[in-house]
Amino acid sequence: MIPVHVIGLGMSPQDLTPQAREIIREAQVLVGGRRLLGYFPEHPARKITLGKDPEATLAQIPALAAEQRVVVLASGDPLYYGVGPLVVKVLGAEKVVVHPNITAVQAACARLQIAWQDAQIISLHGRTWEPLEEALGRAGKLIIYTAPEHTPAAIARLLLVGQNEARMCVLEDLGQETERLTWLSPAEAKDREFSLLNLVVILPPIVAAKEALNVGVNLVFTQEAGRTPDSPLQSPGTVRLHLGLPEEALDHERGLITKTEVRAVVLAKLELHPGLVLWDVGAGCGSVGLEASLLVPGGRIIAVEQNEARAAQIRANGKKFGVENLEVVCGQAPGCLAGLPDPQRVFIGGGGKDLPAILQAVLGRLNRVGRVVVTAALLETLDAARQVLSAAGWRQEVVQLQVSRSQPLGEGVFMQALNPVWIVTGFQ
Repeated sequence: MIPVHVIGLGMSPQDLTPQAREIIREAQVLVGGRRLLGYFPEHPARKITLGKDPEATLAQIPALAAEQRVVVLASGDPLYYGVGPLVVKVLGAEKVVVHPNITAVQAACARLQIAWQDAQIISLHGRTWEPLEEALGRAGKLIIYTAPEHTPAAIARLLLVGQNEARMCVLEDLGQETERLTWLSPAEAKDREFSLLNLVVILPPIVAAKEALNVGVNLVFTQEAGRTPDSPLQSPGTVRLHLGLPEEALDHERGLITKTEVRAVVLAKLELHPGLVLWDVGAGCGSVGLEASLLVPGGRIIAVEQNEARAAQIRANGKKFGVENLEVVCGQAPGCLAGLPDPQRVFIGGGGKDLPAILQAVLGRLNRVGRVVVTAALLETLDAARQVLSAAGWRQEVVQLQVSRSQPLGEGVFMQALNPVWIVTGFQ
């Protein structure tokens, strides 16, 4: 059997090496998609079109290659979301020679002058929306091979739910005379038609809590009355937004704040990462959402609080720390949740008697990789959360957190206990 050459054309035959051109020129059988064979209308070789059942078509090759030089044409790079692996599977690796070329991803990023080593690349050919939905939850730079049933317009409509501020570039007919690059918002792209030959690049908005993880914002807070200036946590001075903010760094109604240590565990249980939509329901002064902003660059944090005075405190705290991806909704849950973008993470720090209804509404909006975390100071709240999660078929984890803090007593120090808190995490 004469070795079968699988040759990547890159974006067009102009990307072929001299060696690859010569192999194609000498081919007696050309196999490939109709578009690729169309590049060689004058070629005298027998042409076999790869149709809806490429494996069956490739099964003809061994008999042909017994006496003829067979070349399989591929777009881009044959081994990168291409036909190459299928040819190797059907013929065997020892009977195949693969010639790599430029991928559509490389070409697209070259046109846009952006790096691609940090991008997440997804193909929707023959797949459901699930890979893209999960990738949107992680955000970052996305490059998407589309499909006839997964068009740029359909992708834009998906982005409108929770990622409406992203920017998307549709690159049409790369390497062709009709090549076109168009930057659009999801709203602008949702009803547009594009060439069937396209690639989509999605960039999340740059959050201007600008390198908050590295730089932070210097702020001054007023020392709470009755605190001694000897403790590092309580001394007046400059404070920047960081994980584990002391309670006195925030404007809050006395007692209505998630304690520093509880906050740390809640944020860990939420498993936050860039680009998420997080609901902070019963947000109080917004302490959890504020710290979460450091962990979800490119995402959105929506603090829901029914009390107008506390909602104002959230806005003031957000402004104080320069947090720009925190939104405040003043309304009563679960009713006010209906108009919000679907979340990937939810923290419920309040709700009282409405907790079961709130939690049921939340579970109906989370996808299968979503997580919800509930804090409970009362046994009744703990029981209610567990019952709703169990009834919905969600798995759960319960952690009891008992915190004691050192306090001066006479010439010594004693440990003052805070009320115990249960942290319930729901996931599928």
